[in-house]
Amino acid sequence: MDETTTAWGADSEVGRLRTVLLHRPGAELKRLTPRNSDALLFDGIPWVGRAQEEHDAFAQTLRDHGVEVLYLKDLFVETLESEDARRRCIGDVLTDPRLGDTLRESLRRHLEGMHPEDLAHVLIAGLAHEEFTDGRGLGYVLMERSEFVIDPLPNLLFTRDSSVWVGDRVAVSSLAMPARRRETSLTAAVYAHHRRFAGVRPAYSPELERLEGGDVLLLAPGVVAVGTGERTTPAGVERLARNVLGAGLADTVLAVPVAQDRATMHLDTVCTMVDVDAVVMYPKVADELRAISLRLADGELEVGEPGPFLEVAAEAMGIERLRTIDTGLDPVTAEREQWDDGNNTLAIAPRLAVAYERNSETNARLEEAGIDVLRIPGSELGTGRGGPRCMSCPVARDFLGNAGKKTCYGK
Repeated sequence: MDETTTAWGADSEVGRLRTVLLHRPGAELKRLTPRNSDALLFDGIPWVGRAQEEHDAFAQTLRDHGVEVLYLKDLFVETLESEDARRRCIGDVLTDPRLGDTLRESLRRHLEGMHPEDLAHVLIAGLAHEEFTDGRGLGYVLMERSEFVIDPLPNLLFTRDSSVWVGDRVAVSSLAMPARRRETSLTAAVYAHHRRFAGVRPAYSPELERLEGGDVLLLAPGVVAVGTGERTTPAGVERLARNVLGAGLADTVLAVPVAQDRATMHLDTVCTMVDVDAVVMYPKVADELRAISLRLADGELEVGEPGPFLEVAAEAMGIERLRTIDTGLDPVTAEREQWDDGNNTLAIAPRLAVAYERNSETNARLEEAGIDVLRIPGSELGTGRGGPRCMSCPVARDFLGNAGKKTCYGK
């Protein structure tokens, strides 16, 4: 796909993947320490060099199967050539209430004088107290040397969380956790100002109610499931439903309550699609997961009665049943491979998925069910609790609703 192509979007999780947005881990991961890793939402301190090797293997696997890989940082550097984008991204950093007026003004001058590549580095990797020698003000004087004037964004690795495409429109998330809020500002700037996305219309924006991309699954053309809980609130689901139903991007949105902890943060940590009628799913929640259908009728949002997720989803998709493939072979294996992102697969096409090689039992079950598994290393990438799906935002898939044509709605 060249830079003049405007056929972005997706209407399923399994249509042939054409273009994907990734973020190669970099200096921001080197900022993680035992002291700050919990606040920055990492369970461990990754070996950054190995994480980069693993990510490169992931990207190459995608390229080997005909997928164009776009890197978020490269797009961001080019985006910052726009004065409007620079003002937007610098302004977002300056809203941090920790700064105070004096430090805020000295930081503004520092950032405004930067080359786009240097500015992108600082906005992603952060700015440590000791690196900012021009800092002024009481906030700066009392800040510990180990603190950051601008916090790093190690979770930028998980590009699915900050944006997701529904039809030919992009939903930029409203991330709940303070450590991740600026990811959406950065991502929104790319979609709004980079020439490759000229003319793209939004389906959601960061100032709206809480919504995270990892909770959004495109079950089938016209059917969107959204995990609902602490990360994506019921109000966020309602807002997304009104937006996509009103725009004709879907006819049914399913709200799926998800009990959230470090192993089940989003809907895609317990369930991802690997075929047009099949999901890989954490067996502990398979029978417990519920769904509530949302539809528009005469401009009003109709809320259905809760029912078993697998049944409600199959009905909305117009199929007899939604096949399930379990994580692991027994409860102990299932729990371990759930922690290791066994359910967080990325479909490149129907019955072709990328998964971490370490989840051997789940991968074996996928293959027994007729799914070809492309295994990638992930011992270091997984320290942030995310797998291949979390690390990828598909921006162009073949549309199943258009009989596999490489076009978007209205094209």
